[in-house]
Amino acid sequence: MFFSVIYFFPKLILYFIALMIFDMEYATIIAQQRSFFNTHATKKVSFRIQQLKKLKACIQHNETLLFDAIYKDFKKSDYETYVSELSLIYHEIDLAIAKVKKWSKRKRVLSSLANFPSKSYIIPEPLGSTLIIGAWNYPYQLSLGPVVGAMAAGCTIILKPSEIAMHSAQAMQHIINTTFDPEYCTVILGGIAETSALLEHKFDKIFFTGSTHVGKIIYQAAAKHLTPVTLELGGKSPAIVTPQCDIAMTAKRLVWAKFLNAGQTCIAPDYIMVHEDVHDALLEALITHIKKAQYTIANKNYTQIINDRNFDRLIQYIDASKVAFGGSYDQKERTITPTLLTAITFDDTVMQEEIFGPILPILKYTSIDTAIQQIRTLDKPLSCYVFTKNTALKNKILNEISFGGGAINDAVMHITESRLPFGGVGNSGMGNYHGEAGFESFSHYKGILQKPFWLEPNLKYAPYNSTKLNIIKKLLG
Repeated sequence: MFFSVIYFFPKLILYFIALMIFDMEYATIIAQQRSFFNTHATKKVSFRIQQLKKLKACIQHNETLLFDAIYKDFKKSDYETYVSELSLIYHEIDLAIAKVKKWSKRKRVLSSLANFPSKSYIIPEPLGSTLIIGAWNYPYQLSLGPVVGAMAAGCTIILKPSEIAMHSAQAMQHIINTTFDPEYCTVILGGIAETSALLEHKFDKIFFTGSTHVGKIIYQAAAKHLTPVTLELGGKSPAIVTPQCDIAMTAKRLVWAKFLNAGQTCIAPDYIMVHEDVHDALLEALITHIKKAQYTIANKNYTQIINDRNFDRLIQYIDASKVAFGGSYDQKERTITPTLLTAITFDDTVMQEEIFGPILPILKYTSIDTAIQQIRTLDKPLSCYVFTKNTALKNKILNEISFGGGAINDAVMHITESRLPFGGVGNSGMGNYHGEAGFESFSHYKGILQKPFWLEPNLKYAPYNSTKLNIIKKLLG
């Protein structure tokens, strides 16, 4: 025990010294950003558009750097990086540039008769100094996507990318910190110590993408300062396959959605609930489409598992007795072949937490009511996918299962629609972003009632009497 204390004591001292240094550095940056925000420069729509254009230009000019960095983290191809990351960011920026003037305008609303004569309106205003904490699995999209919303709203920004995809984080730090003044937008690198030091400070908004476990820690830290948060988390997102569907197309879309980025996608179908009548046909079709895709890094349509820790966690889910396809892996390369598991129940280990990898459990159901009941025993998922031509069945599932968002007869693709709010519910998150929802996430909507001086009915003023009461009842009842 004594020797353990002697060994760890110097490390603890160094850790706390590092925290003090981080704290002083971050305090300076936050104070500078708050001071700049208070000049009201960021509130000008012209300024916001200018910054959004700068953001797009710096990403475009550094695409090769970004491609190279993410390849070092995942061995992810340029094609998949562009399709699943950069193109979505460009679309968000273009939409914000086109719409930010409209989003920022004060909006007239009807006043009630009780306030006649008057006018009422809503003024969107930026929340102020913001902290955005990104995720590792799509390091560009899930870090820079929220930045677009914060810029459009007129906030200042500290971006803390995930340290797990370190090469991608360093690339973002380079392009952002050489393009923007730190008093407006800056990237800070680091891990738990740096994030903990940042969370000690007061922000006007915190936006976090990551695990539910860490999301709870972020929420607790924000509560100390009454800071509003958006939490984009995860969960076990089901895909429900009914007998009334196109099996071949269902399998094709599920295979693509599940094994994109080697399953390291927060909205990937985490498991399939398939009616027993079409179970075998679906399994055969899934295997056919996996074989057609020929998933390998060499074919530029597959990636590594991000690190050894996640790799080791994933291979524990592969029960050899339940593997219907795949199941092999390469420890040195950190790759796992697309794997289908059958004869799975909700008691299996693979059903206890979000998988976040290329392993797809398939469960049978006989009654849709039973399937819905089983799904609802788990936490509310981030996404849900329904494959059916039966309108009544589709509506039943949509009405009876609570989830963040999803798709009918497709999977994952709802994230590409900027006019759809994206976010979770319950343990899968709170708040939304993308498009106008991203602008709203970093804005406060200030309600204003404006009245003239030339008329003031006496109804609200004492003395009160029955005549006034009868008039009030007619006006407000």
